[in-house]
Amino acid sequence: MNAEIDVSQVVLKTERLTLRPWKESDLEDFYEYARVDGVGQMAGWLPHKDREESRKILRMFIDDKKTFAIEYEGKVIGSVGIERYDEEKLPEFQEKAGRELGFVLSKDYWGRGIMPEAVRRIIRYLFDEVGLDFLACGHYVENERSKRVQEKCGFRHYRLVKTETSYGEERDCWLSVLDRASGN
Repeated sequence: MNAEIDVSQVVLKTERLTLRPWKESDLEDFYEYARVDGVGQMAGWLPHKDREESRKILRMFIDDKKTFAIEYEGKVIGSVGIERYDEEKLPEFQEKAGRELGFVLSKDYWGRGIMPEAVRRIIRYLFDEVGLDFLACGHYVENERSKRVQEKCGFRHYRLVKTETSYGEERDCWLSVLDRASGN
């Protein structure tokens, strides 16, 4: 079952990062990475056309209370969302409390170990403080970077599924699971 989540008052720290709720003042940092070709497509969305598109999505992040901004050296460079997982694709988990992680990082920061650092800290928070039983996470079959982040964080491929992007394209996606009890 999808557990309730609210991270609007939660701030998590790692050695290099602050994971925190989004603020209106993050608009410029958000737009800066969300408009870059190749960033959003790996997560199923197109580059933002203008600041107004970014402003609407930023407002949704704030209102929905389930997405962390990733702050590095005073700049927001990405996000980790704690989304509802698709219960039809994981019916065997209906008796367990879970969510699905989704993440995106500015292209300027790829390959620096930032996303595994952020995801590991959020996993600890969700298992140890929120009490979730499992987490799901997906990546498109061609997204090797996301696959590596998930593997480094303990997720294991569970099922290949079809998903639809925000722009209507059907793509193959590996759905991976991390179970608190078994460690994978």
